[in-house]
Amino acid sequence: MSCCNHDNNNANTHSCGANASSGSISLNSNSAGNIQTVLRVAGMDCADEVAALEQIFRPLKGIREAKINLMGGKVTLYHDSTITPAILIQAVAKTGMKASPEGGTTDSDLESMKRLRQLAVGISGVTLGLGLILEWTKLSPDWIADIPFGIAIVAGGWFVVPKAFRALSRFALDMNVLMTVAVVGALAIHQWSEGAAVTFLFALSELLEAFSLARARKAVQSLMKLAPETALLQNGSNFMEVPVEQVPVGGLIAVKSGSRIPLDGVVVSGESSVNQAPITGESMPIEKKPGDTVYAGTINGGGSLEIHTTKVYTETTIAKIIHLVEEAQNQKAPSQRFVDAFARYYTPLVMVTALLVALFPPLFFGGLWLTWIYRGLVLLVIACPCALVISTPVSVVSGLTAMARRGVLIKGGTILEAVGKLRALAVDKTGTITEGKPSVTKVVVCGTATEADIMRIAAAIDTHSEHPLAQAVVTYSHQKQIQFPRSEYYRAHTGRGAEGVVEGHTYFVGNHRFAHELGVCSPEIEHQLTQIEEEAKSVVIVGHKPHDDCTGEVLGIMAIGDAIRPHAQEAIAALHRIGVKKVVMLSGDNQRTVSAIAKRVGIDEAVGDLLPDQKIGWVKKLLASERYVGMIGDGVNDAPAMAAATVGIAMGGAGTDTAIETADMALMQDDLGKVADAIQLGRRTVGIIKFNITFALVLKALFLVLAVLGYTSLWLAILADTGATLLVIANALRLLRN
Repeated sequence: MSCCNHDNNNANTHSCGANASSGSISLNSNSAGNIQTVLRVAGMDCADEVAALEQIFRPLKGIREAKINLMGGKVTLYHDSTITPAILIQAVAKTGMKASPEGGTTDSDLESMKRLRQLAVGISGVTLGLGLILEWTKLSPDWIADIPFGIAIVAGGWFVVPKAFRALSRFALDMNVLMTVAVVGALAIHQWSEGAAVTFLFALSELLEAFSLARARKAVQSLMKLAPETALLQNGSNFMEVPVEQVPVGGLIAVKSGSRIPLDGVVVSGESSVNQAPITGESMPIEKKPGDTVYAGTINGGGSLEIHTTKVYTETTIAKIIHLVEEAQNQKAPSQRFVDAFARYYTPLVMVTALLVALFPPLFFGGLWLTWIYRGLVLLVIACPCALVISTPVSVVSGLTAMARRGVLIKGGTILEAVGKLRALAVDKTGTITEGKPSVTKVVVCGTATEADIMRIAAAIDTHSEHPLAQAVVTYSHQKQIQFPRSEYYRAHTGRGAEGVVEGHTYFVGNHRFAHELGVCSPEIEHQLTQIEEEAKSVVIVGHKPHDDCTGEVLGIMAIGDAIRPHAQEAIAALHRIGVKKVVMLSGDNQRTVSAIAKRVGIDEAVGDLLPDQKIGWVKKLLASERYVGMIGDGVNDAPAMAAATVGIAMGGAGTDTAIETADMALMQDDLGKVADAIQLGRRTVGIIKFNITFALVLKALFLVLAVLGYTSLWLAILADTGATLLVIANALRLLRN
């Protein structure tokens, strides 16, 4: 149990069967309690259980707000000190479900409950089969067959009838009530075989639905098992295994080869390759050395590492991902809100229709009472909206989990559906299309010196400077493993470049202007400089400085630019292939540079020299023409434009807490190609949701007509409802396979 502050901005109400994953439910606004209690709830397998929990919590005046997460099997409550976990657990027990504090050990109880439920359904099925054999063979009087039918009804209804009575005590009409009424009605008109078939099939559908939901829950819970529960913490001269919650920020931990890294931190000793796929989705291991950042849940390769922790276990990147995925389950997608509203009116309407079907023809048209009562009971069975209500949340959670596995964090069903509808993208340049830092992209040799000679001289002079272009030269030399001395008599020329003595000779590094002033330019050099400058890159000229009787000469020219990300062109092409109509680059950089980069990577339109508020204007312009627009940025500088877009997408979320927290969608690594993957998955999810909803509605409509016309039966109706429920769940779970 923990305390926290929480905003109640998501309040909603719903009726029985109307809310499948729920959101934030405002219960008692007068309660000022901010104590948070999280319960795991066993037996919460359908929307009716969600409604039952809301109804049982509402009379408890100390509870301010509840978040009921069907897909997570979890309830989060915010309350005052008058409410204790024991009170909450007792309240849940009144619904027939069983609750325990999160982290509690009730696995054995849950397992025994599951086995008992399986046994009851098995007995119901066997005795139903026996009764049907006796009925069909006519080897015994009819009342003999009713005995196994009765046993089938008792066994199958063992977990259903108590829920029905509890629902009636709350003045609620859920599917358990509908099934109980249908079975009692079947017995009243002496259709024992029908009553037994309905009971068994309904109990079986509940069991299979629970299994299907358990699979979806395990997919999410698998994220929680990524980070180990213990760490090797330095204790004096030794390392001792302790729970991760006991490791402080700044603690030194050891990670053996092949082990998962338990906490976020910085490597202080050792080198190894680390598989970061659980966090960023990267397929290839990343080499880590002292000074590099590592994340909890990633897998250490062949080396041994010592790491200074930078976050406690509740604040690690993987912990935030898990928390946000769970929170995302509580955010309803538009299609789910439609289903909720539809189900709220659909079930009562069908119940009234069933009553009219049972009474109207016999009373006014001389119809047979038994015939029309039976048809009314069939309508009651059809009224269960399970397939319809469960279709959206299972699809959404499967999609969210599939993307989290790929290193793409999407915050809720609403965002996932919006991602699937994106038709245009606005992208920032620096840090999104480009690396965000200057680097040497080309070295042009102008004299007899080699490229290595040019870089050695330039780095020897630039090692004295902190200028970004100078640092780019030094970094490039290190990458090329070029050894260079430290120049003597270093002298900087503001706005031009610098000079220094290297191995007894005076050399210079500088810009086009500096070369002109030194008198070392030639038509050939001018031609090379013009070509580089047309590519919107900076030039660094390296040469022998004129002095005394030496005329000097240019040894080489370096082109320095903000390097384009390796897969940017491929990512933009992928976006166009999947149907994104327009990709626009919005940048504060000069128009020439922006246009040159856009042309190289295949971006449709480039706009430079923009201030942050001007970027918002361009995003709104895109929204007016394309309606669904994503804005990709770094999560901080581009926040206003990202907020204006349909979906704000942050690059490199694994290294930026702000990006994870502010964006609608965070790419955990700097891979623009993940956006196309996310859009495709979003479209698949939307397609599956639409199919599931349409299929469930068409099937219901068909059986409603068949029931009124007398062309279906109780057992066939429940079989169709069960099949529809399992089909939409299985269809949604396909998203987890890819």
